[in-house]
Amino acid sequence: MPDPVPARQVRRARMVSLLLDAPDRRTPLEVARWFGAMQAQDVASGHWSLGVRCEGAAETDVLDAFERGDLVRTWPMRGTIHVVPATDVRWLLDLTGVRTLTTSVRRREQLGLSLADADRAAASLDTALAGGRLLTRAEALATIEGAGVDTSGQRGYHLLWYAAQTGVTCIGPQRGTAQTFARIDDWAPVQLTLDRSEAVAELLLRYVRGHGPVSLRDFAGWSGLTLTDARAGAAANAGRLVPLTDGPEALWATTELAELIRDGELRAPQVVALPGFDELVLGYKDRALHVPAGAMEQVVPGGNGMFRATVVVDGIVAATWTRTLRSSRVDVAVEPIRPLTGDEVDAARVSFERYAAFLGRDLRLTITP
Repeated sequence: MPDPVPARQVRRARMVSLLLDAPDRRTPLEVARWFGAMQAQDVASGHWSLGVRCEGAAETDVLDAFERGDLVRTWPMRGTIHVVPATDVRWLLDLTGVRTLTTSVRRREQLGLSLADADRAAASLDTALAGGRLLTRAEALATIEGAGVDTSGQRGYHLLWYAAQTGVTCIGPQRGTAQTFARIDDWAPVQLTLDRSEAVAELLLRYVRGHGPVSLRDFAGWSGLTLTDARAGAAANAGRLVPLTDGPEALWATTELAELIRDGELRAPQVVALPGFDELVLGYKDRALHVPAGAMEQVVPGGNGMFRATVVVDGIVAATWTRTLRSSRVDVAVEPIRPLTGDEVDAARVSFERYAAFLGRDLRLTITP
C-alpha cells in the first residue's frame, strides 16, 4: 500500500497544479484551458485569478481575451459563473447543465414562472442578439419583458441564467461596469464536440491537472457530476492520471505531478495574493487543507457565500484583504488570520506590487498588526 502523502506535500503539489508556484509567460486563454473552468462570480476577482497566473500580464490583456471571444463567462457548473474557453462552452453545458436544469424546476415554481415562460424569454434573447449584437443586462431584461414575461424580483436573474444554461446565451465582455449578454452561436461559433464519455474524461483530466492531488469526491463536488462519472473518467484516463494512495478516498494526480512528488522536486513555500473566489479555496470539497480551523468566518463572513480575497503562505490562507481603487492608485488593506513574519510581509508586498502593476496603478499597502 502506498504511503500517505504528507499534507505539506499535497499543498505544495497543488500550488504547482494551480499555477501558483511560479508565474510564467502564459496567456489568459492558456490558463483557462489548463483549468477547463475557473470560478468567476465577481468580475474583478475573475480577472486577477487569470492575471496572477500570467507573468507580466495587465488587466487589459484579460479584457482583450474577452473582447476577442477567446474567453466567456457563463454558468456551466453548480449554477455558478465560471470563466471558460469559448470553444468549450457547449460540451460543458451539455455535460453538466442537465443536472443543474433538473434541480431548477422547484426554484422556477417558487418564482411563479412556467417552463413556457423561461423558453419564451430565451427565445426572445436569441432573436434580439442575432448577428453578433450585445445587450446589457438592463436591455436583456427589457427584451424579456417585451416578450410578455415578468422579470421583477429574482425572476430576471433566473431567466437570464436559464437562457445561458440552455446554451442560447453567454455573458459577453464588459461595457464599462455593465454586464452584457451575447448569443453563443454568434459569439463563440467554433465549438469542440465531445460525446458524454469523452467529456467526462476531459473534464476530469483538466480538473486533476489544475487542482491535483485531489480525490474523486473533490471532482464530483466541483463539477456537480456523480462519483460514478468520476470513476469512469479516471478509468478513461489510465496512463495520464494515477492514484497516489489506495482506497475510495485516494488522491489522484497527473503522471507528471506524481513524478515531482516522488522525486521531491516541489518548490519552497510561496506567498501569493489571491482574489476572492479563487480555485485554491473553491476548487475543493474539503477546504481544511488550505483554510486553518476557525478561519472560514474571516474568509466567508457570516457564511454568506461571498469569499474574500486571501494571502496564501505555503498553500495555507494566512490573511484576507480588500482593495479600494483611487484615480491612479489601489489601496490594499490586509487583515492577518495569524501574525505574519517579516519575510512573509516582504513577500506579500511583492505579490501586491504585481497586482498593482496588473491594474496599471500605484500601490498603497496597509497590513493590520
